[in-house]
Amino acid sequence: MKPLKPMIILGSTLFVITLIVPSILVAPFTEETKGSLVEDLQPQVLTTAVENTIPVSVPVYRTAKKVIEEIPIEQYVVGVVASEMPAEFEEEALKAQALAARTYIVEQLLSEGTIGIPKGVEGAEVTDTVNHQVYKDLADLKAHWKGDYDWKLEKITKAVNDTAGQILTYEGSPISAMFFSTSNGFTENSEDYWTNEFPYLRSVESKHGDEQSPKYITSTSISVSQFEKLLGVRIGNSSEIGTITARTEGNRVASVKIGDKTFSGRRIREDLGLYSSDFSWERKGDQIIITTKGYGHGVGMSQYGANGLAQQGRTYEEIVRHYYQGIEITPVTPFLDKLTAFK
Repeated sequence: MKPLKPMIILGSTLFVITLIVPSILVAPFTEETKGSLVEDLQPQVLTTAVENTIPVSVPVYRTAKKVIEEIPIEQYVVGVVASEMPAEFEEEALKAQALAARTYIVEQLLSEGTIGIPKGVEGAEVTDTVNHQVYKDLADLKAHWKGDYDWKLEKITKAVNDTAGQILTYEGSPISAMFFSTSNGFTENSEDYWTNEFPYLRSVESKHGDEQSPKYITSTSISVSQFEKLLGVRIGNSSEIGTITARTEGNRVASVKIGDKTFSGRRIREDLGLYSSDFSWERKGDQIIITTKGYGHGVGMSQYGANGLAQQGRTYEEIVRHYYQGIEITPVTPFLDKLTAFK
């Protein structure tokens, strides 16, 4: 087991917490921001009790206020689920998301080192952004949900409470519980997008509800000159843009050749800012029209797919076992001593 960080501290078991209102609200499943500046620190009281099964708090760097907040894990999971999955989704899908979110942060707290923390920030384990898991506090959620705040918070808190104290493990260790918005019909093997191969992050079919996503199939256009600049290629007046030379098991682009250069599908997706690495393109005049299928990296649990399975009557246990192969749903209790050893 990797050594633990001394910054992990015991979380409060009280239901009254002080939350700091950030100045940027990040809507789930979008890349847009809405400004909302509140100068005062406002204590917030939960309208629905969260079961503080895990007596550990998470040091979260709040990017808008540039401060680190210590947030009890179960309250953190509520804020993540509320930010990462629509409250309108089925309860079993929300429970599956709660399990993934809780597992992610427990695995992060047990791991050595941090990735994605802004330079110069000391003591934070995660940020509240997509670099880790998007997290909103109650003030954020109230501003975002407005009149729907009460029922949405109650529904999501119930999903968190119904899975309280449970995490996903593989061979006795918490998994890297990756998730994303919308599949193209399949999930991706972890090593086909990243470099690490995880036996539980295998490509599986996901054709249960992904087509309900507004980003299941999307098209965007980019000028030829911008395309050339972003990728460092030259296509000139040619009608030929590039040739897909290989696809992954999850039917996304593995490699594509443009001129004398070869790119991975991930590189194309990230350099061009595409929704997915399952893409096709065609040239129309001085524009390149790119069509993508799915939204996200494709590894782990598809959120729209999870909701589709729930609509078919599948339980959250069945959902997570579909997307994370060979895992077990395990009480977090055996990991508590490890998490609190360096209080």
